[in-house]
Amino acid sequence: MPDVNMYIVWAALIIAFGVLEGITVQLVSIWFVIGSVAGLVAHMLGANVTVQVIVFIAVSALSLVVTRPLVKKKLETKVVKTNADRCIGKEGVVTEDIDNLAPSGQVKADGKIWTARSMTGEKIPAGAVVTVEKIDGVKLIVNIK
Repeated sequence: MPDVNMYIVWAALIIAFGVLEGITVQLVSIWFVIGSVAGLVAHMLGANVTVQVIVFIAVSALSLVVTRPLVKKKLETKVVKTNADRCIGKEGVVTEDIDNLAPSGQVKADGKIWTARSMTGEKIPAGAVVTVEKIDGVKLIVNIK
């Protein structure tokens, strides 16, 4: 007769690794859930604890080796560079007063008019020369030069 306590151990491991997987979004422990299920199955088939642990390790490692490259490929986000990226680090001229609280402000940079916000939160008057620090959505984030 199999030891009832091992049912509890494998069930607890399945739940623990499942919860850990649910908390993270990077597929960190799904392989251990699969391995724990395999260990539970080995237990139900009457294997001793040593065999159960070996099955757990082997199935976890095998599922990791087989699926990780596929999962990683699917989860990779590709950053698509846009032409707007070339504005970063360039100078621009404020065409409408920049006031983050209003919110208002425009800058002419790279030959185009952009909505702009101040990096530091300070008001920047029209006509000031600014440097583009970053792009947030469709807004230039600038610093006074």
